[in-house]
Amino acid sequence: MASGLAVVLGGALASTAHAADPPLTLEAAVQKGMAQAPVLMAHHAHVASMHEEAVRAGRLPDPTLNVGVQNFPITAPGAFSIRSDPMTMRVIGVTQALPSRAARSADREVADADVKAADAEGADTMASVQERIADAWIDLWAARQKRALLSELHAENALAVHIAQARLKGGGGSATDALTVRAEAAALDNRLEAADADIAGAQAGLQRWLGQTMTDLGDAPDFGKLPVAPEHLEQAVDQQAPMQVWASREQVAQAALDRARATKHPDWSVSFLYGQRAGPLSDMVMVEFGVSLPLFTRNRQDRAISAKEEQWEAAQDAHEDARREQRAVIARTVASWQGLARQIQRYQDTMLPLDRDRTQTALAAYRGGGPLQPWLDARRDEIELRLAYVDALTSRARLWASLSYLLPTSEAMP
Repeated sequence: MASGLAVVLGGALASTAHAADPPLTLEAAVQKGMAQAPVLMAHHAHVASMHEEAVRAGRLPDPTLNVGVQNFPITAPGAFSIRSDPMTMRVIGVTQALPSRAARSADREVADADVKAADAEGADTMASVQERIADAWIDLWAARQKRALLSELHAENALAVHIAQARLKGGGGSATDALTVRAEAAALDNRLEAADADIAGAQAGLQRWLGQTMTDLGDAPDFGKLPVAPEHLEQAVDQQAPMQVWASREQVAQAALDRARATKHPDWSVSFLYGQRAGPLSDMVMVEFGVSLPLFTRNRQDRAISAKEEQWEAAQDAHEDARREQRAVIARTVASWQGLARQIQRYQDTMLPLDRDRTQTALAAYRGGGPLQPWLDARRDEIELRLAYVDALTSRARLWASLSYLLPTSEAMP
C-alpha cells in the first residue's frame, strides 16, 4: 500500500514539475539545443587542439644526441682495437638545427591561419546547427497548425452526418448521401490521424536536439519580420557564417606562400662533440657550424613558390565566386520569403474566408433540401486550401530561419 502511494505521489510530482516548465519558444529551443549539441562540443575540442598546435609552431626542433667512435682502425696492425691507435676516441655530442627566422615566422603564420580557419568553420557549424534546431521547432509548430486547422472542420462533419440522417428519416434524402457524408467524415479522421503521426515525428526530430520530448510550444516569432534588414544581409556578405571560412582559406594560402618563400633563406646548425682518447692522450672537443646553400632555386624553391602563388590566387578567385553566389542565394531567399508573405496574407484575407463561406453556404443549402455534391466539392477544396496554407506558413518560416542565422547573433539583433 505504501509503495503504491509512493508511486502515485512520484508520478504526481513529476507531472507537476513537467507542467511547471514554460512553453518552449523557438529562441529557447535554439539556446537549449546549442548548449548541448555534440557536434559543437566536438568542434570546441578540435579548436583546442589547433591552439595547442599553434603554441608549438615556430619553435626550434629538438636537439640531436650523437654518440659513437671516431678513427676506429679496421686493418692490421691494431685492427678492431680501441686502444691501438692514438687517434681513436669515443665521442658524444649534441647537434642543434637552427631554421631561419623567416621559416620559423612562416610556421607560426601557418598555425595561426589554421586556428582562424577552425574558428571560421565553427561559426559556420554554429549557424547550421541553429538553423537545424529552428527547423525542427518549425516542423513541430507546423504539424500542430495543420492539426488545428483540420480539427476545426470536425464539428461540421458531425453536423453534416446529422443532417443527412435527418433527411433520410424524413424522406427527403437518400441512403447514398448518408453513406457519402459518413465516408467524408472518416476521410477527415484519417487526415487527423496522419497529422498526429506528423506531430509525433516532429517531436522526435526536436528531441534529437534537446534530449527530451517537448509537448508545449510557446508562441511562434513573427515570421513576417526578419531580425535583420534584407538590405543589411546583402551588404554584410563577408560577415555571414558561410563566408567566413573563405577568408580564413585565403589566410591559410597566404601563410603557405610565405613559408615557401622562407625556403630561400638559409638554415643553420651547430654541433658540439666531445672526444675521449685512450691512455695519457688529451681529450678533444669539436664545434661545427653548418648552413644550407639554396643556390639552385630555379627548379626547387622557385617552383614551390610559384605553385603556392597559384594556390593563393585560386583561393582568392574561389572566395569571390562564393561571395557572388552568396549574394544570389540571399536575393533568391529574400524574394521567396517576401512572395510567401504576400501569399499568406491573401490566404488569410481572401481565400480562406471565401472557402469557409462557400462551404457553409453549401451545407446550409443541403440542410434546406439542396443537393449534397456542392458541399462535398466545397469541403474538399477547403481542406486542400488549408493544407496549402500550412505549407506556405512552413516554407516562409524555414526561409526566415535560413536568413535569421546568417550573421552572428550580436549583428542580427534588430
